Amino acid sequence: MNEHNQMASEMELDEARAALAALIARWTEKQDRLETRIPGLLLRRYEAPTEPMSYLHEPSICLVAQGTKRICLGEESYQYDANHYLITSVGVPVMGNVIEASPEAPLLGLVYRLDLSVAAQLMADSALPVPQAPPVDRGMAISPVSTTLLNAFQRMISLLDQPAGIPILLPLIQKEILYYLLTGDQGARLRQIATEGSHGHQIAEAIGWLRGNYSQQLKVEKLARQSGMSVSTFHHHFRTLTTMSPLQFQKWLRLHEARRLMLAEKQDVTHAALSVGYESLSQFSREYKRQFGTPPLRDIKSLQQMGQA
Repeated sequence: MNEHNQMASEMELDEARAALAALIARWTEKQDRLETRIPGLLLRRYEAPTEPMSYLHEPSICLVAQGTKRICLGEESYQYDANHYLITSVGVPVMGNVIEASPEAPLLGLVYRLDLSVAAQLMADSALPVPQAPPVDRGMAISPVSTTLLNAFQRMISLLDQPAGIPILLPLIQKEILYYLLTGDQGARLRQIATEGSHGHQIAEAIGWLRGNYSQQLKVEKLARQSGMSVSTFHHHFRTLTTMSPLQFQKWLRLHEARRLMLAEKQDVTHAALSVGYESLSQFSREYKRQFGTPPLRDIKSLQQMGQA
C-alpha cells in the first residue's frame, strides 16, 4: 500500500471510529449502561477508571471507540482500545477494569454477544474457505479493528432509531459482522468453537453443562466421556481454553453465585453455601476468602456499603 492509500485508509478508520463514538455517546448520555432492544447488544460509558471486577465473560466481541480497558484471564492480560477489539469464543471467568476514562473523554464502548449457532450456519451455507483446524487455543484474543467492522456496528446501533427495521435488517448486519470475524484474524478461533465435533466445540458444550449444573458433584471422567475425550485430553483442552481445570471452573461458578445470592437475594451464608453445592461451611468460607479476599459476611457488608455510597 502506497503512502497516499495508507493515509486515506487511516482517515476512513478515524472517521468510522468517531461516528461510532458519537452514536454510543448519544445513547449513553443519560445512562452509562444500556441493554438495547437489539438482542445481545450492550452499550457502555465510563467516566473514570474502575477497580478490577470478577465476572464471567460471555462469547462476545468488545469494541471501544474511545478509552482503554483491560481483561485478565488467569495470569494473562488483554488490553484493548480504539485500535483493537477483544473477542471471546467461550464463557470464561475474568477480571476486568477500565484503565483510561475521564468525564472529558469517557470510555465509550459496546459488547455484542456472539451467536455461534448463526456462525455455524453461515459456515455451512456459504462458500467460506475452511482452514485446517488449529490446536485449541485460549478462548480470548485481541485483534486490530477495521473500518468495515466499525461501520457494521455503526449501522447496527443506528437501527435503534428505526426499531421497525430491526427484525428485517438486524439478521443481515449480524451475518455481515460474523463474516468479517470468520474471515479475519480470529476466524480460526471462532470456527473451532462453532464447528460440531471439534475439541473447541466439545469444551464449549462442557462449559455450558457446568454453568447449568455447578451445584452438582462434578465427575470429570463422566464429563470427559460425554465430550468424547480421554480425561487427560479433556483436562488439557479445557485448561488451554479457560486457564482453569474443570474443578476450578466449577468452584469459581459456585462462589460467584453464592455471592450473588447473599447480595441480591439476602440469603445468609449457610443457605447460600448449601444452595451452590457446598457441604462444609468452613470449606466454603475458606475458599470464598481465597477468591474475594475477605470472609463472606465482611465482603457482603462492604459491597452493600459501596452500593449505598
